[in-house]
Amino acid sequence: MVKRFLYLGYYLKKMDWKKFKLFLNHASKLTGKSKAALVSDAVSCVFKYNISLLEYFQFRFFELNEEQRKTWAGTGYMFEYQLKMNPKSSRDILDDKTKFYRSYKNYFVHAVADLTDLKAKPELLQKLLNTPSGKLVFKVADGNCGIDVLIQDAKQFDEKSIITFLENSQYDLVEEFIQQHPVLNELSPSAANTVRIFTQLDDNNEVILLGCRQRISVNSSVDNMAAGNMAAVIDEKTGIISDVGVYSDITKPEEKVHPVTGVEIVGLQVPFWKETVAMVKKAAKEHPENRSIGWDIVITKDGPGFIEGNHDWCKLLWQLPAKKGLKSKLEPYLK
Repeated sequence: MVKRFLYLGYYLKKMDWKKFKLFLNHASKLTGKSKAALVSDAVSCVFKYNISLLEYFQFRFFELNEEQRKTWAGTGYMFEYQLKMNPKSSRDILDDKTKFYRSYKNYFVHAVADLTDLKAKPELLQKLLNTPSGKLVFKVADGNCGIDVLIQDAKQFDEKSIITFLENSQYDLVEEFIQQHPVLNELSPSAANTVRIFTQLDDNNEVILLGCRQRISVNSSVDNMAAGNMAAVIDEKTGIISDVGVYSDITKPEEKVHPVTGVEIVGLQVPFWKETVAMVKKAAKEHPENRSIGWDIVITKDGPGFIEGNHDWCKLLWQLPAKKGLKSKLEPYLK
């Protein structure tokens, strides 16, 4: 119980109050319940179901009974689960984008470099400066949710100025801007629409797929749900998107077609699906000290490649597109 009080304090400290008020007003109008009653219920659920205050609304607990509420994995539960699956002593290769690239570079399809690479590998430097897309992406090593990402025209730099820029900026990595597969570019050209696959190693170190999701940008240079974008369920056997796109913003409707491009979401075949699943299953076994990982994959005309791996993978991206709590999928691995 003491831990739940600490969690509540954390949620209050990190709260997006504008979003909280938006969700509270929306839920009150939908249910006819008073705002005070909803807030009281939300606080109670923090202690009873180990979720955050915002997740009370995002999981639509205001519409669910007790048995339905028990099925959802919230922030507190996931923090404890992922700490067991991916211990602090081993998760640094997933926390640090530079370490991730060095650990899984054989699975990348685009050029990536840190300052050391730029100085030591002139051929890599030239590849970045002459990238086909004409754009470069600068990232911080510990950035999350598309935060601290800068996209620049490659023509702004030469061999010396790009090194100087990295030396004097907050950024740790530079990558070539990825040109996604035409099918996904037609779906939404504003960002690279990545696939997220959640893997879990069982007791025999065999790879279990906990779920597959297609992230879909909506007039955004990133595809994260936290930035206002959508996600949809991908059938893990076929690679076909099997349901509508959903937002983490409960005031927005589900989308059968992309609201900007008009492309059908349901039924879209993700290219190179067999290759994508095979790649993830192989990579998940390389560092079995990290047992549960959320992989971000870009699909290009030449096949799939990694963007990053996440030890603290998102419970919203996992559960919201499925429209149900998926905690039961995790519980066998805690025994």
